[in-house]
Amino acid sequence: MAPDAGRSGRARLYHVELPMRTPFDHPAARRRTSDSLVLRLSADGVDGIGECAPRSYVTGETTGSVRTALEQVDFDALFALLTGRDPEELLGLLHRDGFARTFGIDGGNNLLCLLETAVLDWLGRRSGVGARELLPGEADEGRRSLPVSQVLDLSLDAEEFLATRGPFHFVKIKASDDIEHDARTVRTIRDKIGDDVPVMVDANMCWTPENSVDHARRLREAGVDYVEEPLPKGSWEALRALRRDGGLRIMLDESVCTGRDARTAVESGACDAFNIRVSKNGGPLPAAGLVAYARENGVRFQFGVQVAEVGPLINSGRALAFGHPDALTVEAGQSDRFFPEMIVAPPPAVDRHTNTLAPADGTGWGMDLAASAERWAVRDL
Repeated sequence: MAPDAGRSGRARLYHVELPMRTPFDHPAARRRTSDSLVLRLSADGVDGIGECAPRSYVTGETTGSVRTALEQVDFDALFALLTGRDPEELLGLLHRDGFARTFGIDGGNNLLCLLETAVLDWLGRRSGVGARELLPGEADEGRRSLPVSQVLDLSLDAEEFLATRGPFHFVKIKASDDIEHDARTVRTIRDKIGDDVPVMVDANMCWTPENSVDHARRLREAGVDYVEEPLPKGSWEALRALRRDGGLRIMLDESVCTGRDARTAVESGACDAFNIRVSKNGGPLPAAGLVAYARENGVRFQFGVQVAEVGPLINSGRALAFGHPDALTVEAGQSDRFFPEMIVAPPPAVDRHTNTLAPADGTGWGMDLAASAERWAVRDL
C-alpha cells in the first residue's frame, strides 16, 4: 500500500546486507553478508523498529517474499489500532490473542515477526517499558548476566576455537560431511573442556535415516550430548527411531517453526529439546508460547539466533532469555565479530572475557537506528 499523507503514522523498510568481517559456514548455507529486513514505525513522535531474517531453507520465506507480502499490509489500519488504543491495553491484547488476530494480519512467520517486533518496540517506548516487561516470563530485575554458548562453524578449526573462544558454557559444533572428522573435533574439544560442559553437534538436516543411528553412536562415543536437526525437516518417524536407537538427545530447529510443528514433534516422540528462534518462530510472543508448551511437555529448549541478525532480533531474543533462565543455553550471536559497524546504537554486546550477556537498558528493545541505516532504506510503505 502506498504511503498516505493523512495517515496517523509512517513506515519505512530497510533491506540490510551488511558485509561480514568473519564468514560463517555450515552444511545448509554459507553466509558472507547479513540478509535482514528492518521496519521502522513512526507515530505520535515515537519510533519502533522490528526485524526479520528469513531463510528459505528454514521457513520457505526470503527477503523478497516478505517484501512482497508487506505490500498487502493495511498500514492505515495498523496505525489506527496502534495509536487508538491505550498501549498497556494493546499489549495485553497481544499477549492474549497474538499479533495476527489482534491486528487482523495473516502471513508467514517472518512477515509476522517483522511487524510484531516493530509494534512491541513502539509500545515499549510509548509506555516507558523495557524489553523484559514486554514479554511473558520472570521479571527478575536482579539478574544481570546470562552465560552464552560458543559455536564452532566450518570456517574455524578446533584448535583455534579452543584457543580463542573460551570460557565455555555450552559448545555447538556445525557438522561437516565427514562423521569421522566431526568425531575427532568433538573429542578434541571434550578432552580440553572436560565432561561438565554440554556439547551439541548441529547436523543441519544432512544425515539420512540410513546413516543416522551409526552417526549418532559415533558422536556419543566421542562425547556429544545433543544432536540438532539431524534429518530432513519433519522426518518424525525416523527421528523417533533415531532418538530410541542412537543414544543421543535430539534438539529440533527447522522442524519446529510453528505451534503445530511443536505438537507433532512431541506427539511423535521425535525430540528432547527445541531450538527457539524469534524470526523463525514468528516473533517473540509465539516464541514465548513455544517455551510454555515445551515446559508443559517435559521438553528442554534453547534460545537460538539466525546467523547475522542486525538489531531488534538480537535484543528481543535476549529479552526472552532473561525471562526464561531455565533454558539449556542462549546463542547470543556474533554480531560483534561479524560486523565492523552496526546499523543500531548502542550495538548489542557480549562480554567476551566471560562469554556472558547483560540485559539491554532503555525502553523497547533498547536500541535506535544509526544514521548509517539509511543507506539500506528501500521504500516507505
